[in-house]
Amino acid sequence: MTATTSTVKFAPVNLGRWFIWTVFALILILAPTIFNRGAALSILSQMGTVMIFALSYNMLLGQGGMLSFGHAVYSGLGAFFAIHAMNLATKGTLPIPVTLIPVIGGLAGMVFGVLFGYVTTKKAGTTFSMITLGIVELVFACSLMFPSFFGGEGGISTNRVIGQPVLGITYGPQIQVYYLIAFWLFVSTIGMYAFTQTPLGRIINAARDNPERVEFIGYNTQRVRYLTLILSSFFAGIAGSLGAINFEIVTAENVSAVRSGAILLFTFIGGVGFFFGPLIGAVIGVFLTVLLSDFTKAWQLYLGIFFIVMVMYSPGGVASILMLNLRVAKYGRYHRILRPLLAVCVAGLFMSLGAVIAIEMLYHLTLDSANGTTRQLFGIAVDTAAAPGWIVAVLLIAVGGFAFRKTRNVFQNEWGEVNTEIEELIRRGDA
Repeated sequence: MTATTSTVKFAPVNLGRWFIWTVFALILILAPTIFNRGAALSILSQMGTVMIFALSYNMLLGQGGMLSFGHAVYSGLGAFFAIHAMNLATKGTLPIPVTLIPVIGGLAGMVFGVLFGYVTTKKAGTTFSMITLGIVELVFACSLMFPSFFGGEGGISTNRVIGQPVLGITYGPQIQVYYLIAFWLFVSTIGMYAFTQTPLGRIINAARDNPERVEFIGYNTQRVRYLTLILSSFFAGIAGSLGAINFEIVTAENVSAVRSGAILLFTFIGGVGFFFGPLIGAVIGVFLTVLLSDFTKAWQLYLGIFFIVMVMYSPGGVASILMLNLRVAKYGRYHRILRPLLAVCVAGLFMSLGAVIAIEMLYHLTLDSANGTTRQLFGIAVDTAAAPGWIVAVLLIAVGGFAFRKTRNVFQNEWGEVNTEIEELIRRGDA
């Protein structure tokens, strides 16, 4: 509120933003009441930690244009410091509640961000990526060389139930751990979104798009990248420490290039150009790596195929698909693309179904045939060594592929016309 001698003015409230954050908070609060069967709570907890990790990585890749292959170093080292802090708290040496353990992990990640970031951010582009890859391999090698801190191949374990209950909270039940993760997810998301609205957040976008001009107007792009990496490392450390609380164990895999590569895939799939893209990517990534792995041994193949398809047909990720469709709906032209879109989806579904049947039969025949050649597929017993199953798979792929090619052309033409009209309307509105 601004007061003067003659008038009083109230600054407008961004109701849309408040609505979005309120809905986000309600989703976090109500999710356990909807998904409350089996291992749903554990999966929701994993999604929460990966969401924070992906958002922190997107501070580098999406906002700063820094392709890092070693971001797991900061989350992993944060997890190790957090789990050691928990063990010290159990012994009574360090009086800190479990609720604040993520602060320890975040500060540890930040410290190593200061240390490693000073080296990695000296260069940009491909050189930066290669240095981060060397850093992650270095830390992973150290994890096996210093077993007193990293625990060797077995890792470090702990017990998250520490001290006397506070308001009945012991963090023994998984539901309590979930709400702890949800709390830190909400706080971290607000913090990382607030970063995008700061001068540093704006200038890192400029350094991503045109570093020469940023240097020309007087900013040090290396310092900008360095500060952004430090902040990103803090949130990555929070994600790692929450993972340590959730699983009660941290191993060398937490600081490996595999973990770094996984978060790169998840973030890119969700959409690096949108703030909420990594949140979507984390949900999809956990689904593919945790849920899908319980049903098939070929889950890594499906993840790879999905990633390739996204790179080829939607480089902006799932978030860009959602936003483009919302834009078409906003301008009242969705009815024109609905039928072609449904036709493409149905054709793609048939083609994908045939591919899944063929992949599952091949995996069973080559890896699990010692237990018999029969494989349950979609509730039907299929003999992987017999011809009928293969014939059905080939027919589905052939028919679905042919239909997909025909319907895709129709959809692309209609989609192009609709978006051309929308661009013209936007241009007229700007004029």
